[in-house]
Amino acid sequence: MSGDERLLMQDVERGLTAAEVAERVANGRTNDVPSRASRSTWDVVRSNVFTRINAIFAVLAVIIFSTGYLLDGLFAGLIVANSVIGIIQELRAKRTLDKLAIVGQVRPRVRRDGKTAEIAPNEVVADDVIEIGPGDQIVVDGEVLEAEAMEVDESLLTGESDLIVKTPGDPVMSGSFVVAGSGAYRATKVGKEAYAAKLAEEAGRFTLVNSELRNGINTILKVITYLLVPAGALSIYNQLSGDQALPDALRGMVAALVPMVPEGLILLTSIAFAVGVVRLGRRQCLVNELPAIEGLARVDVVCADKTGTLTENAMRLTEVRPLSGAGDTDPGVVLAALAVADPRPNASLQAIAEAHPDDPGWRHTAVAPFSSARKWSGASFGEHGNWVLGAPDVLLPADAPERAEAEETGAKGLRVLLLGRAGNAVDAEDAPGQVTPVALVVLEQKIRGDARATLDYFASQGVAVKVISGDNAVSVGAVARSLDLPGADAPVDARTLPDDPEKLADIVENGSVFGRVTPAQKRAMVKALQSRGHTVAMTGDGVNDVLALKDSDIGVAMGAGSPATRSVGQIVLLDNAFATLPHVVGEGRRVIGNIERVANLFLTKTVYSVLLALMVGIPGLIGFDALPYPFLPRHVTIVGWFTIGLPAFVLSLAPNNDRARGGFVGRVMRMAVPAGVVIAVSSFVSYLLVHPGANAGEAAQVQASTTALITLMAIALWVLAIIARPYTWWRLALIVAMIGISALMFLLPLSRKIFLLDPSNLGYTLSGLACAAVGIVLVELGWWIDGWLRQEKRRLTA
Repeated sequence: MSGDERLLMQDVERGLTAAEVAERVANGRTNDVPSRASRSTWDVVRSNVFTRINAIFAVLAVIIFSTGYLLDGLFAGLIVANSVIGIIQELRAKRTLDKLAIVGQVRPRVRRDGKTAEIAPNEVVADDVIEIGPGDQIVVDGEVLEAEAMEVDESLLTGESDLIVKTPGDPVMSGSFVVAGSGAYRATKVGKEAYAAKLAEEAGRFTLVNSELRNGINTILKVITYLLVPAGALSIYNQLSGDQALPDALRGMVAALVPMVPEGLILLTSIAFAVGVVRLGRRQCLVNELPAIEGLARVDVVCADKTGTLTENAMRLTEVRPLSGAGDTDPGVVLAALAVADPRPNASLQAIAEAHPDDPGWRHTAVAPFSSARKWSGASFGEHGNWVLGAPDVLLPADAPERAEAEETGAKGLRVLLLGRAGNAVDAEDAPGQVTPVALVVLEQKIRGDARATLDYFASQGVAVKVISGDNAVSVGAVARSLDLPGADAPVDARTLPDDPEKLADIVENGSVFGRVTPAQKRAMVKALQSRGHTVAMTGDGVNDVLALKDSDIGVAMGAGSPATRSVGQIVLLDNAFATLPHVVGEGRRVIGNIERVANLFLTKTVYSVLLALMVGIPGLIGFDALPYPFLPRHVTIVGWFTIGLPAFVLSLAPNNDRARGGFVGRVMRMAVPAGVVIAVSSFVSYLLVHPGANAGEAAQVQASTTALITLMAIALWVLAIIARPYTWWRLALIVAMIGISALMFLLPLSRKIFLLDPSNLGYTLSGLACAAVGIVLVELGWWIDGWLRQEKRRLTA
């Protein structure tokens, strides 16, 4: 027998020894898959420093520094600022994600040296013996060693929804999960060799892909790119072909090009998401995919499982009610035997085991673990008979009086199970056969203290809540009624739902409470809602929720739920608090609303910069005297600081409870384009009115530039004032501060000297202010008219 063959015949009960584990670690046969949501510090630094925008600014800075006018290169500080801010915020988010990912990660149970212990997934080595049960995820590929009525769902890998029964010798693939039964398997492929390793690695990256907000920004940037090419080329030609000295021409060219680039838009978008991750992390909310923050803010339907979401996962046995079929049988003894027979009891059976801890010593010949699809579990005990425990309305005929009694008890919000003697062995194909009712087992679930407030919040925000549960519909309806959920007085039994997708969509859209829902039906109901244009979030904690969580727009898993559920959830509530969801919605709204405000500022600047470059350059192109660009690079730098940069940073991180709306690109362009056109035309007109001509001295040119700058900054600050609406005290303070600082730039002798400003010509200054006043009126009218045309209520104050 070879060494490998002897290895395969290791003692299954013992597992690997410490020496065997060390040998495999030394040989690199470990599950070395990168951690979720983690990338190296170098990757973070590189992605924030070596960007296209930083490269453009670096080249322009070198050009300016070569002219000797170092102060005109102040915009180069944006390279450092953008990089440092981005790195700090993303490293904060990375640390938060890494810490939470460790808490929320799937921890397989591994046998080593005869003991079973939970370890981190990356500590698994080849040939480890791993125990699995209901809800457990297969973390590495392997071969089944033990199996007791074990059923595995591989639909997340193969797309096939049928459950697969596994027996010793069968293969199991990483990424699949156990639905029922229990067993153990030997790890055969670990690390990057495992089937789902690459999928898991890609799914857990710190990324903004599939974000509607990010996609909208990318669309806008593509349009800007098309505008930058002709405008930039014209600026270069105009400034270098005139009569200016080369250093002055280069300064004008750079001044025209720098403001065309919306340098902070992507940065602030990333920062807003990263700050959201950190804030939610403080609430024990793990965001596996960053767009989920944004996505949940757009959700208009929340499908919530009852158990573990509206009610606490733990249960308490309140009553065992013997029925006429009990005879001399003690139901408590049978329940104790069932609890002992199931190696991985669910919450109901755990509560029964706590109430009946004494093992009667019955030896089981077959076990049928609980399955969400069949709604019952059981065991065969030889001479003691075959016993089942499950839903009365599944195990009994419709006219059974015991079923009616169970319905009446369940209407009070209690969970009622039937203990019955089965006619067939529980592992038979036609199990359980005819069931003789022996007792009703009544369990109590405690409603979460935060459930009502959370449901009220969603109702106030126009978000419909659908309770979708595998429990009895009447019982689920009673719980929902106690929380005042609209529609809870008409619960729907999912067994009556049609298979036709259109009819199903009608019922699900109009109903609120659904009971006896199978895992496949949960998935179908999510798809039905999506087919009607709804954005659907699904919350759950059990293995029966996995498929629906995966197919929903946003999957929210409870931290105490099954490992499989946590692995597919885009958001994991590690403290199991349903009340955390409103905070996630709030973070999403903050990101969406604030980035829209910020985008307006940056794109307005891009529009007026491109148009100014065209208006200055076209006269020289068609034969007129070439105009020098009205601004120096240092001028556009201070405009960027006080009308965009500082206020945009504050606005991007501030609270924002505005409801998320679609049409991000359209709304931004409706504000940015008209405002940009007004600023460009007004500034250009004020510049032409006071321009001294080609033969004027430097002092006259500085006065003309100052006049145009006064016009530009005044209207740009008014645009900021419009975007900051509705006003709160801190927004008004921000606007007043930016106006005050901007005014000081023109009034203080030191700043006038540094930034080459001269407002001393009163006639020029009044001309600039007059042009600004006209521009302000036009921008303000445009904002009100746009609101009137779109029937949107405009508010000045919050």
